[in-house]
Amino acid sequence: MLIGIDASRAVAARPTGTETYSRQLIQALLALDSSHQFRLYFRTAPPADVFPGADARPISFPRLWTHARLSWEMARRPPDALFVPAHVLPLVHPRASLVTIHDLGYLHFPQSHPWRQRLHLDLSTRWSARAAAHLLADSEATKADLATHYGTPPAKITVAYPGYDETLAPVRDPAAIEAVKARYGINGDYFLYLGTLQPRKNLARLVAAFASLQLVPTLVLAGKRGWLYDALFTQARRLGLEGRVLFPGYISPEEKAALLSGALAFVFPSLYEGFGLPVLEAQACGCTVIASNTSSLPEAAGDGALLVNPTDTAAIGAAMQRVASDAALRDELVERGFANARRFSWAACAQSALDVIEQFVV
Repeated sequence: MLIGIDASRAVAARPTGTETYSRQLIQALLALDSSHQFRLYFRTAPPADVFPGADARPISFPRLWTHARLSWEMARRPPDALFVPAHVLPLVHPRASLVTIHDLGYLHFPQSHPWRQRLHLDLSTRWSARAAAHLLADSEATKADLATHYGTPPAKITVAYPGYDETLAPVRDPAAIEAVKARYGINGDYFLYLGTLQPRKNLARLVAAFASLQLVPTLVLAGKRGWLYDALFTQARRLGLEGRVLFPGYISPEEKAALLSGALAFVFPSLYEGFGLPVLEAQACGCTVIASNTSSLPEAAGDGALLVNPTDTAAIGAAMQRVASDAALRDELVERGFANARRFSWAACAQSALDVIEQFVV
């Protein structure tokens, strides 16, 4: 069978969650022991060594790449099946088409997205949910959202939990941790958030919770600056936290493990997540996790995190205070986190995707 994959999101220079998902899942599909051929479609040519064994097809186009150029490719040279792991289904597509839906956060928290982005997400997700032969969902929470908000039959949705980068591991070398801390101006103990800085991540409440603490000198809010991030800088200044709340920006994959390993705790109070990959990454690095008790995060975190109500600033602060002052609790959560992370793998996710594709190809 020839399986086509929209790999346009898999080669981003600074990948975020869905782009990481695309790259890791495609690599895991190529690594499976199967007789299928894979053809990957890109906007621009990928590095030669990223997807070994695949037929890489760069098909450049200035605008409307998916619905114009990829559709034209599907009409002229269709594969037996098409998989879209991190984008929208093209207008022209094979009958056997599979799309991953990561989350419907734009419906739960519309104020967290610019209106044009919200409209695009709604229309594109509705289209993919209706037109695809089958859907993958990152979690039971996303599957339930698809059924509730778009009327998608549950039988049309398979939950395939993402994996995480299994090269991530605790950094045991204190010098390596101190070098990363020095690079970003971090002194002493610190709480860490790692992800896009945007309203849905609930960082304003995290900053307010941190302001009530006296034990830990630093809160590090690391990640790409998203929509309305300026409000966080203003809030930190207003609360007198300049120099204690740090914004180091995007963290490279090479530095992520050391930054997580050195943190007192990873705090992820997001209002909504389709899965919550950063939680697994923190657990894999031996970092204590505090996370929200809503959406998919309990599925991802298992019993390896301290779960809190993300709308309760006092509860977030109490959890941070508890973790900071209780070394035994931190050790227990780290061990539970290691065990929880082992439940997830890209190989299992890839096998689930392949099993679904094979169902729809005669």
